[in-house]
Amino acid sequence: MAAFHWERALTLSIIIPVLNEAEQLSAWLGHLAPVRAEGAEIIVVDGGSLDDSVAMATRWGAQVVVTDPGRARQMNAGAQLAQGDLLLFLHADTWLPSSFGAAQMERRLAGSGRVWGRFSVSIQGRPRMLRLVAWLMNRRSCLTGMATGDQAIFMLRSAFIQVGGFPDQPLMEDIALSKRLLTLSRPLCLSDRVITSGRRWEKQGVWRTIRLMWWLRWAYWRGVPVEQLAKAYRP
Repeated sequence: MAAFHWERALTLSIIIPVLNEAEQLSAWLGHLAPVRAEGAEIIVVDGGSLDDSVAMATRWGAQVVVTDPGRARQMNAGAQLAQGDLLLFLHADTWLPSSFGAAQMERRLAGSGRVWGRFSVSIQGRPRMLRLVAWLMNRRSCLTGMATGDQAIFMLRSAFIQVGGFPDQPLMEDIALSKRLLTLSRPLCLSDRVITSGRRWEKQGVWRTIRLMWWLRWAYWRGVPVEQLAKAYRP
């Protein structure tokens, strides 16, 4: 696969869907200050929060848009406003590595000849089992070419437009987008690790959450409607 070349540095837009995340939004947006200083565009897409998420994001200088709830819908809305050549979709409980830089991402993407990619992930939490869960997620992603939202999916804006963005569905939007992007190239799998919160795993139990996640993927593969799966995921 031939490498991509461009005559100028690519600009970056980071798109963040949020819903009632005011409690941690200040510290979390603060960690994006270095990439903002490099010129990255930060777009926070609020899905109708009842707390101070919008005010907090505005205070930190992010571009804020309010839309109907639904992660896929929110990320598509953010992408429509984005001006960057590169789009990075970041969950509100996921932290980029301290070594992250837009120029570094651009260089790796260009050298790979691929149009999209994802980071490796570490899950923050007390249970040691979360380390194995993260390893399995990263390994599965490398083998299948599928990426999850927790792995901070990124792509050329032109690729996002070409595949039609995220399908407007309440769950598995990251898997569906991965399938679309695989028609263009395999993902660039970065070893750099984002850190995502293990709060759901700890709250509901690690083994219970593992069983639920694997069942959801199996059921999705079998063609169970995503609306039905979403009810099981968010009872």
